[in-house]
Amino acid sequence: MNAKDAKRQFLEYIEIERGRAVKTVENYDRYLTRYFTHAHIEQINEITEENIREFRLWLNRQPGTIGSMKRRTQNYYLIALRAFLKFLRKRGVESISPERIELAKVPERSLDLITTAELARLMNAPRKAFENEENSHKQRVYLRDSAILELLFSTGLRVAELCALNNDIDLSRDEFSVRGKGDKVRVVFLSASAKAAIATYLKARTDMEEALFIDGRPNKPHRIIPRDVQRHIKTYTTRAGITNHVTPHTLRHAFATDLLTNGADLRSVQALLGHANIATTQIYTHVTDAHLREIHKKFHSRSV
Repeated sequence: MNAKDAKRQFLEYIEIERGRAVKTVENYDRYLTRYFTHAHIEQINEITEENIREFRLWLNRQPGTIGSMKRRTQNYYLIALRAFLKFLRKRGVESISPERIELAKVPERSLDLITTAELARLMNAPRKAFENEENSHKQRVYLRDSAILELLFSTGLRVAELCALNNDIDLSRDEFSVRGKGDKVRVVFLSASAKAAIATYLKARTDMEEALFIDGRPNKPHRIIPRDVQRHIKTYTTRAGITNHVTPHTLRHAFATDLLTNGADLRSVQALLGHANIATTQIYTHVTDAHLREIHKKFHSRSV
């Protein structure tokens, strides 16, 4: 079977039948194309364990931001290839078993976390900027950014999910549905401060755009994009005197950490974050470790 045709069918399958995001489909296309090009694959029967091993070796020697390509990045290629091989098996096309491809062991993910005091300063940064601003357009920008920060911390939304929201959110309720990764819908909850910040921002809006959050262009506003949100948060991080690297995902981490610290169970946090696998949520177990230490200290005693 022609490898190029098989790849096209696979990409159509994961987009239409599996509901993968367009960006995921693009990434899988790039990963597979790189493997096919490196191994000179034209027919499916040319996929072998040997040329996959050679490809892995080649990936491991590619330059990364620091040293060679990260193993986590290398695994993205292997995951795409494994999914492709599973698709071939499902369609009855003979090829090597996807189980023959083992992912590289990667170090445990480190989290970009900020302290409670730093979080408070970050949340307050747009408000302080608003108070010192007289220009009505710039004031709207600060109100928008305050609403963004409050919403991210209140819901644990991914930045792409936040940017995709429309201004038809019912603020009379404390919850709304969001469509996340894999086209899966979950419910997220609004804090009182998030609802107030969004309401204030929407009241100050003068445009007719359907997007909940728009960019800073006064004449022709458009839906805000993740890169803009990241840039704005970086600005407020500096203004708040925070030296650590803070991103929209940092607020997602802060959301999960806050829940666990206050007694939420891991399964509930998994549902609120929209993680498909509990293993993804387990990166936050360092938070519960401290709690377990207190439980041990309080309830465990040794008879003498």
